[in-house]
Amino acid sequence: MKNDKELLEQDERRFIQLIGSLSKVAVQGYSVDREVIYWNAASTQLYGYSQQEALGKRLEELIIPEPMRDAVVGFHTDWVTNGNAIPAAELKLLHKNGYLVPVFSMHIMLKEWTDVPEMFCIDIDMTEQHKAVTELERLAISDTLTKLPNRRFLEEELERRITEAKRFEQKVAVLFIDLDLFKEVNDTMGHAFGDQLLIQVSDRLRNKLRKYDTLSRFGGDEFVVILPNIGDKADVEAAANKLLNQFTKSFLVAEQNIYSSASIGISIFPDDATTTERLLQHSDTAMYQAKMAGRNRFLFFNKEMNDRMLFEREVANQLKESLVAGGFELVYQPKVDLLDNKVTACEALLRWHRSPTLESASPAVFIPIAERSDLIILIGNWVLKEACRQLSVWRKQGYHQIKVDINVSSKQLVNSDFFDLFYETLEFFDLSEKDIGIEITEHTLLKANDELLARLNELRARGTEISIDDFGTGYSSLSYLTTFPATHLKIDRSFISGPANSRENRIIIEAITDVGKKLNFQMVAEGIETLDQARFCEQLGCEIAQGYWFYRPLNAGDMTDLLQN
Repeated sequence: MKNDKELLEQDERRFIQLIGSLSKVAVQGYSVDREVIYWNAASTQLYGYSQQEALGKRLEELIIPEPMRDAVVGFHTDWVTNGNAIPAAELKLLHKNGYLVPVFSMHIMLKEWTDVPEMFCIDIDMTEQHKAVTELERLAISDTLTKLPNRRFLEEELERRITEAKRFEQKVAVLFIDLDLFKEVNDTMGHAFGDQLLIQVSDRLRNKLRKYDTLSRFGGDEFVVILPNIGDKADVEAAANKLLNQFTKSFLVAEQNIYSSASIGISIFPDDATTTERLLQHSDTAMYQAKMAGRNRFLFFNKEMNDRMLFEREVANQLKESLVAGGFELVYQPKVDLLDNKVTACEALLRWHRSPTLESASPAVFIPIAERSDLIILIGNWVLKEACRQLSVWRKQGYHQIKVDINVSSKQLVNSDFFDLFYETLEFFDLSEKDIGIEITEHTLLKANDELLARLNELRARGTEISIDDFGTGYSSLSYLTTFPATHLKIDRSFISGPANSRENRIIIEAITDVGKKLNFQMVAEGIETLDQARFCEQLGCEIAQGYWFYRPLNAGDMTDLLQN
């Protein structure tokens, strides 16, 4: 039988054979005096010293950084003297060229039963792992598209700035920036185009900030700026104006010049809030109000904004509940042919059963809130189905002379499901495309891309009448009327409600009716409340009228009685 010594020698030979086969693992052997006695090719690759340079040198003179040398010598001496092995650990050792190399280092002693033990160090290069960890850490706090700090970093940085401001009694401003109408850019030009615009925006904004300010991409088309150690409000206004001015020049994206703008909301620590969450909420609220005020501007947060936001949030929640609970109703305002005073159509108008939050459940209050919260799509779908259901009832009762017009928002039209739902609903209630007309606002003209125009042209070709509502109050060019497949122009009530002999009103209505007739539109006057107004519009060439002088909006039962009589 082999004795213990022979077994140890056999294990040591196997170890030497093993380390000789490890071409990618750095192995160094050294004596009790820490002089190198073994140095493989992987050690040369890892630390830069050739075998000839390393052999005979003390280990601490080669790869041990100066601050670690005393500790390493101490560990080595304790191992040789007392048998306390050096624990495996991750270290940063010194390359020949002076930089540090991250390694995982393990130690083994051979011939420890002799007077000349040999120590071997096995080092595994951790450079790639460290790079991966560094990249993961970077990705965790930065936006991959713009390379700006992301929301996580922003919130942590704002916490640090608040702590610093408390300590030194300073102020911090938070600017919440949102690009105006960016969704339309994505919808019309594509997301790749939108991404390039975001990159250019971030570059421009970054170049206009102080070195200790923070610009982050908060998400989507939203950016947040932290301005620490500000003086007074004028300093913040100057910074906000500087940022807004970056949008005065066009952006060159995919060889196209495109103009953009932004809305900015501002909150200030400690005036408006003292926590990260509240400062961001308040600056977001102010930004939202800046958009409502017309976009391309900045607004400072105030308490009234917050009250308004809470109110709108409560209304939106109640609108959602009403969709489920059946809290909506349609009323129908007849449209009269001025030639024979016959009712030929009616406009379906939405009513909401009185809400405990609202003093008045006027559509003028809740429809804009529904628009901003995107609930308008769900509500609009309900209006379509209910109007078709009621018209189907009238058809079965024998009233074939009437058709119903519904109001459709621009958000519904750009929703890819609207047209399919429109056709499916008509089919379900056994109606034709001629039975239901749609009314859209003048603002929708500006959002009509080629795809939407194609769908509307198809709708028109199938017999649906399309009215442009509130015409004359928007910003659309008359050139849009030549390409938009509308059949009717509805002159806004603001021109009708003035005195019948108003020279200005007469000139505007004459111009609208003249253009409309030459483009083969039927002209509709809405908001007529007196006989004089009715005669005034008839004299100017309007064919259809609508208003309280003729009929108020009627519930379904009263509308049925009108049709019967």
